[in-house]
Amino acid sequence: MHIHLSNASDKPIYEQITIQLKEAILANKLQAGDALPSIRALAKDLKISVMTTKRAYADLERDGFIETVAGKGSFVTERNQDFLREELLRQVEEHLHKAVRTAKTAGLTKEELADLLSLIVEEDH
Repeated sequence: MHIHLSNASDKPIYEQITIQLKEAILANKLQAGDALPSIRALAKDLKISVMTTKRAYADLERDGFIETVAGKGSFVTERNQDFLREELLRQVEEHLHKAVRTAKTAGLTKEELADLLSLIVEEDH
C-alpha cells in the first residue's frame, strides 16, 4: 500500500491519509479483512507523527471503513453494497458541486453545462 503525502495540498496530512485509504477500499485495492499497518508503523514509514496516523485511523473507523481490534490491529471492514453506493454517490455529488462552481466562473449556462455532461457521459460509453 502506497500513500503519497503532499506539502502543497490544502488538506491536512491526516485527511490525505484518510482519503487515500478510503479510495483504496472503495476501489477494492484493500478488501474486507485486510490488515492495515499499525499506527506506529505507518507513522514511521511516512515520517510523520503517530498522532497524525491515529487521527486518520480514528476517522476511518468512525466512518465505518476500518475496525480496530485491541492487540491485533486495524482491519478493513466488510462493506454492504448500500453503504458503498452511498459513499460513491457522495463523492459524485462533491465533484459535481465543484464542476458547477467552475462552470459558473467560466460563465457557462445551465444548458451548456448539461450538454457538456451529456457529451462526457456519451464518450465514456
